[in-house]
Amino acid sequence: MTLKIASLLLGAAVSLTALQAHAADKVTLQLKWVTQAQFAGYYVAKEKGFYKEEGLDVDIKPGGPDIAPPQVLAGGGADVIVDWMPSALATREKGVPLVNIAQPFKKSGMMLTCLKETGITKPADFKGKTLGVWFFGNEYPFLSWMNTLKIKTDGSAEGVKVLKQGFNVDPLLQKQAACISTMTYNEYWQVIDAGIKPDQLVTFKYEDEGVATLEDGLYVLEDKLKDPAFKEKMVKFVRASMKGWKYAEKNPDEAAGIVLDNDASGAQTEKHQKRMMGEVAKLTAGSNGALDEADYKRTVKTLLGGGSDPVITKEPTGAYTLDITKAALK
Repeated sequence: MTLKIASLLLGAAVSLTALQAHAADKVTLQLKWVTQAQFAGYYVAKEKGFYKEEGLDVDIKPGGPDIAPPQVLAGGGADVIVDWMPSALATREKGVPLVNIAQPFKKSGMMLTCLKETGITKPADFKGKTLGVWFFGNEYPFLSWMNTLKIKTDGSAEGVKVLKQGFNVDPLLQKQAACISTMTYNEYWQVIDAGIKPDQLVTFKYEDEGVATLEDGLYVLEDKLKDPAFKEKMVKFVRASMKGWKYAEKNPDEAAGIVLDNDASGAQTEKHQKRMMGEVAKLTAGSNGALDEADYKRTVKTLLGGGSDPVITKEPTGAYTLDITKAALK
């Protein structure tokens, strides 16, 4: 009798576990780049069980140089993606209806890092120089800035020559470019680690130059938001993700360790990830996940201000919703 009861109880427990596993809502998140502390909040939310507490089974897919998150989303390969707003709004205007549902990053980490020996001390000095620029959607903030400065990007003497920069800092190290694109939390430190001292560099942060555009927001396809079940799933996802981000801000070293544990490539180092997490925390600080409409308007204004070649040609409509974060923050 005892064995029979034990067997029944075990069977019930197994059935319950199976039911719980089946009940977990699956969410696939496509990152903008490779596994690194730039995305720590999501890895922390998974590792600490924040997604599980919301009944979610989240698959985090790393990005890379050959992966365009909007294309992955449009092709059904993800439910939600991390993207920069310039790329997302340009993509939306081209016909892929991306909608921002949350904005974990409050500030921009993008900047141009220049060799002091080139004589560049202010943006006007860019004229006649070669500047390294990332493409695949990352060029939009740069092009907007140059348009604001009224500097052509055609390689003329009064303009700048644009060097299509790979996702490395080689053009600066090899002096192929006077300045290159860097992030405060990543490539800038690669330059330093390569042996160039900070006092040999001049940096121009987009944030300081008044041309910062929003980075690392969460985007979904507009049609999906018509489904109440999908919306509820995103509310849970955003709530757990922001819990992960705030935990990462307060526990940067632990967060960096979690990122390293999830780096299947083995390319990341503890020193670099701890430093990156410290810098990323400065960008997520002050955000509760809700998009600040003033930040959105500033981004749109910057992108529209492109003279004859703006990043977007008209004011977007329906490009963001506050519904998800309003429900998540209750």
